[in-house]
Amino acid sequence: MDSWQSPIAPGISWYQATVGERPAYPALDGSKSVDVAIIGGGYTGLQAACNLAKAGVSVALIEANRFGDGASGRNGGQMGTGQRWWPEDLEKEIGYERSKALFDMAEDAKRYLLDFAETHGIDMDYMPGQMNVSHKPGHDRDYRANAEIAAERYGYPHIAFMDAQEAAERLGTKDYYCGVRDTGTGHIHPLKLLVGLARAAHAAGAHIHEMTKATAIRQAGGKTLVDTPAGTLTADRVLIATNAYIGDLEPKTAAHIMPIGSFIAATAPLDDFPHVIPGGEAVADSRFVVRYFRKSKDNRLLFGGREVYSSRDPRDTANAIRKQIVDTYPALRDVEITHAWGGNVGITMPRQPFVREVMPGVTSIGGYSGHGVMLSNYCGKLYADMVAGKATDLDHLASLKIPAFPGGRHMRTPLLFLALTWFALRDRL
Repeated sequence: MDSWQSPIAPGISWYQATVGERPAYPALDGSKSVDVAIIGGGYTGLQAACNLAKAGVSVALIEANRFGDGASGRNGGQMGTGQRWWPEDLEKEIGYERSKALFDMAEDAKRYLLDFAETHGIDMDYMPGQMNVSHKPGHDRDYRANAEIAAERYGYPHIAFMDAQEAAERLGTKDYYCGVRDTGTGHIHPLKLLVGLARAAHAAGAHIHEMTKATAIRQAGGKTLVDTPAGTLTADRVLIATNAYIGDLEPKTAAHIMPIGSFIAATAPLDDFPHVIPGGEAVADSRFVVRYFRKSKDNRLLFGGREVYSSRDPRDTANAIRKQIVDTYPALRDVEITHAWGGNVGITMPRQPFVREVMPGVTSIGGYSGHGVMLSNYCGKLYADMVAGKATDLDHLASLKIPAFPGGRHMRTPLLFLALTWFALRDRL
């Protein structure tokens, strides 16, 4: 078992305990000049580095901690379909043509991720199926329409409506009132993907460095300089792919991407509880403070949620998540929780990705808002395509209107806390 305790991710995740040997990569040692410098070693940054290196572009990537410490290595593993919004809701905001383009882009992202894993021999424990379910009554019409619209308007026939009885049978709980089942997507072991991606980037010739924190970004002489305690990266272009961990490094990104805590617990194998998600699909519910859960390949329940607290004690995390598990599956009241972990994920105001040139030649990408397994990988690939001068779907995301969080630097976190508290209270009503 990898015993590394991340300074930014409290608890040892089940992913970390089952990933096998996690390679270590050297910290930056001295200054370098490259075509592209990348800050952040999650899916976005490593995909960009891998694809740039394959294209013959000199690239150096720095990560402040270890690869996988951020959300890319410890998330819920659900791939989803489309964007964070249902396509019919997005259509009301931006029109059918743009909504359809974003839906198709997400399908391209899904295919890209599965093809990338196969091409590079990454066994990421892919399991098919996902269900989205309503925790309140009276939404049958909306969920039924979602399946019909996906098939008829978006060319996606893989979503089927579930009434309360079918939802109860497929989930093994009567806690939900209806839902949809998507057989065209699935869920993965995110850290296995991340480890394989880092290996692929390194093998392609990218200079990738762990334990190397960017302390400043500045521009001089037509170049962008990224300062670190160990040296400076000088580059023609820079990609900021820090997501929830931007800190004070770049103010525009920090104003648009907010870190919120996300917590997951893993149970012991549920061999005595075959009624729990017997089909092995992933599940996400309709709460604003989403509960998301799934079965692992070794038959554990991985259950995630988020409350308006930020404990760094895994025991507190386990107790809080256990309450949510028991709400949904009372029979699991005494099941052992073997792992509990957490950390930040990046959200934006409209729950859509933030893609913007924040300085000349400096692009920031992040804010996937809990829908990043596919999109973050694909955005890294699209950034590399953009650097190569190719037309890319990244323009679809760059054109989205992503407002800054209100309150400025000092008040946006307290205001978000109040808003999330309000929505968490609404979820309980």
